[in-house]
Amino acid sequence: MSAFSLSDPAALRLALLANREQVLTELYAHAFPLVRQHVGRHGGSAHDAQDVFQDALLLLYERAVGGTLVLTASASTYLVGIARNLWHHEQRRRARLPHETLPDHLEPLAPEPVETEVAVLDYVARMGEKCKRILLDFYYFQQPLAQITASHGYGSVRSATVQKFKCLERLRQAVRAAFGAETLTA
Repeated sequence: MSAFSLSDPAALRLALLANREQVLTELYAHAFPLVRQHVGRHGGSAHDAQDVFQDALLLLYERAVGGTLVLTASASTYLVGIARNLWHHEQRRRARLPHETLPDHLEPLAPEPVETEVAVLDYVARMGEKCKRILLDFYYFQQPLAQITASHGYGSVRSATVQKFKCLERLRQAVRAAFGAETLTA
């Protein structure tokens, strides 16, 4: 049974769970040309059609796998209906936005940074190796504190948290001293 003829939400869910890529490919092959045609007739581009279809396919997938999908027609008909509604919402959103053409040459909003300004990462690099590693691991590499605790040899997550806070305060003080207190008040 092909995916686009499925009108039973439970069967569609099982098909998606068993072979997601094949089912989504079949849905795409059957429903996307209809969505592209609809969006094109109503002032949209091929790129607009792709965006709308992707959003519609994601909604269908989430509802089907989540068990909240209610189908009264085939999956492809449902998908085209979602895409049509999404496109009409997008058209209303665009109509509310002011539409102005931009000049060929735009002036920069902010002046170019002066060479005497130093990036915050330069201040991090000037810190001790211990503080540098914990701040980079937490903020730049987004490692969880439990992982930082283990890799840095702290006794507990609380110890790592306290050390991170102390290092962050040292960094703030260094930046405040260089740029003045008004820089970090926001």
